[in-house]
Amino acid sequence: MEKENKTTKRTTSKQLTLMKAVETIVEKSCDSQLCDLFLKQCKKEIKLVADAYNITPQQAILFCITVECGPRNVSLIELSHHLNMRNVASLSFDADIKAMIKMRLMRYRNREREAFDIPEHVINALQENKAQILPKLTVEDAPAMLDLMGTWFDALDNNDISPDDLGQDLLSLFKDNLHIGFARKMLDLKLPCANMMLLSFFCSQLINEDDNRICSHQLKCLYERCYQHRTTVMHLAHGAHVLAQMGLIEPVCEDGRASTSTFTLTNKAKTDLLAEFDLTEPEMKLSNVLYPDGITPKVLFYPKAMAQQIKELNSFLEVDKFKQIQQRMMDNGFRTGFACLFYGAPGTGKTESVYQLAKKTGRCVMTVDVPQIKSKWVGDSEKNIKALFDKYREMVKRSDVAPILLFNEADAIFGVRKNGAESAVDKMENTIQNIILQEMEDLNGILIATTNLATNLDSAFERRFLYKIEFEKPDARVRSRIWQSMVSGLSESDANVLAQAYELSGGQIENIARKDTINRVLYGEGKAKDRLSVLMDYCKVETMQSTAKTQRIGFN
Repeated sequence: MEKENKTTKRTTSKQLTLMKAVETIVEKSCDSQLCDLFLKQCKKEIKLVADAYNITPQQAILFCITVECGPRNVSLIELSHHLNMRNVASLSFDADIKAMIKMRLMRYRNREREAFDIPEHVINALQENKAQILPKLTVEDAPAMLDLMGTWFDALDNNDISPDDLGQDLLSLFKDNLHIGFARKMLDLKLPCANMMLLSFFCSQLINEDDNRICSHQLKCLYERCYQHRTTVMHLAHGAHVLAQMGLIEPVCEDGRASTSTFTLTNKAKTDLLAEFDLTEPEMKLSNVLYPDGITPKVLFYPKAMAQQIKELNSFLEVDKFKQIQQRMMDNGFRTGFACLFYGAPGTGKTESVYQLAKKTGRCVMTVDVPQIKSKWVGDSEKNIKALFDKYREMVKRSDVAPILLFNEADAIFGVRKNGAESAVDKMENTIQNIILQEMEDLNGILIATTNLATNLDSAFERRFLYKIEFEKPDARVRSRIWQSMVSGLSESDANVLAQAYELSGGQIENIARKDTINRVLYGEGKAKDRLSVLMDYCKVETMQSTAKTQRIGFN
């Protein structure tokens, strides 16, 4: 008989499941006031639940009652009512509830923390007689991770989850998905949960909502208390927030000033954190770099006065001399950057002179793409110009020889500022110019701007150009030398005839030289028509084109 009782006991023990234990505890705890009889009767079941979730016996009892009373939107008072205890007794349960919330076995239902519940995955596992607190949540790739984060932030905005809980969920998500670069980089920042959640929100809004301008009111859902939100916004606005100091979040630039209520991810954040997404923006294509080896050497001819200025400029751009001059400037408290303006008629060799100066002094040329700078999106143009100068500064730091920053046809961006600007476009133009003026003040390199319309240049820019060289159309003597250098086999006498007859720029003479080359290929060296006659015909056409450009259309 004794042997049979032991067998029955073992069979009963084997049949006790986690779900059955919870049901028994719920049933016998009702009106029990947690008396000793109840604790003795359910000792086995309480131990099973406590061991399964690694919690204390009292926490195990409260967990089971929460399952019965909820599992959604449960309060401490409901637990005391189930146990037939006074409401004041429920205060003693608060520490145990907080402990289980910290373990992620429970979570607060709202921001006021007046109610709590058991997460769905815990309930689902319990139905299968499994104890699961926070499952590993693995996702396939970065887009899937950001998509999931978007649903979590939506839940936060709807008060379906607390900021603290979301912060813990994000931390677990990143730790469980180390195969994703975004997750690894977020963890590498070693941020407190609140800051990690703030940065995650900016990333989520950009990827999921295409929202690159986050207003201060959008951040309210991330904080339990109003003062936390106000403090964060204030610190972001003044650059005092840790994410601002790390170069990850910055105020949006509006009318040349940093906004105090609208913020955005920096280019650094987009490049470093969101490298797995296609976020190629205009600022990544703002310039082209031409290296000295890629510049074809050419002989340029200048009028005497201009030739002296170019010679002087070439002399001080020589590497050793340039460093000496910069050091002397620094010793005397002057700015060390050099800004030069090349202005004059089209085709007079302004751009080519920059290239040849770079070639002779071994410098790279960073050519600005002005149309790309002036983005159609309001606010982006300001970011683009800042990004351009940031890129140039980085290039200066990495280079043994300072590169040249070339603004070609700069009148499109260095024009006269508009007083009393009211339209968004005019404000944007003024903002860009204000930024460039400040960058020219802080320049630690070489900036050269070329323009055909020097009269359109703002006076503030003129003052900042140390060298201003006017590129005049060549005189007859220089034109003759250009003719001979560009048109192969042209006699000195023919060159003089053309130089005296036609006041053409070097660019116009180059056009004619190219046509001459085509003519000789088509007809052959021996069968070509009278060369001087053909060249003069080309000159007439080129002259007519120049005249046509200056004629006005309409009625006299």
